[in-house]
Amino acid sequence: MSNFPVLKEYSIKHQNEIIDLILHIQQKEYNVAITKDDQPDLLCIKDFYQTGNGNFWVAIQDDTVIGTISLLDIGNQELALRKMFVKKEYRGPKYQVGSRLLNNALRWANEKSIKGVYLGTTPQFVAAHRFYEKNGFESIEIEKLPASFPVLEVDKKFYRYLIS
Repeated sequence: MSNFPVLKEYSIKHQNEIIDLILHIQQKEYNVAITKDDQPDLLCIKDFYQTGNGNFWVAIQDDTVIGTISLLDIGNQELALRKMFVKKEYRGPKYQVGSRLLNNALRWANEKSIKGVYLGTTPQFVAAHRFYEKNGFESIEIEKLPASFPVLEVDKKFYRYLIS
């Protein structure tokens, strides 16, 4: 087993693994009452995320999806960071999956001349809050989100990353 997973742009062959990973983390680890039906974007990743300045990536270890991240184009050279999930065993500094996924997405945003990346998260994801803050995201009130930002019902904490 190599130390570092490979990052790849989404392809349909990973769709079921992506859904399984995300639902497991949401439902089993964090007890978030959300289903596949509540997330129709998971059934049409290419059409939903891989348009305009958006994209979706997976981290692959030994032919298995162990992480995801996406950027949704919300117009006005702004993006919404969505679907950032890393399998429990791959979190933290040993494999750097979260950092690598985030850095890849922010590099993409910079190359696309994006002004800012915004995200919403749930109160339960405390480790994620620390991760985003450590990586240059600032906590903001919901009123500071772009009007086009898609606020999900479960999202109660919001962040932005301004690209210079």
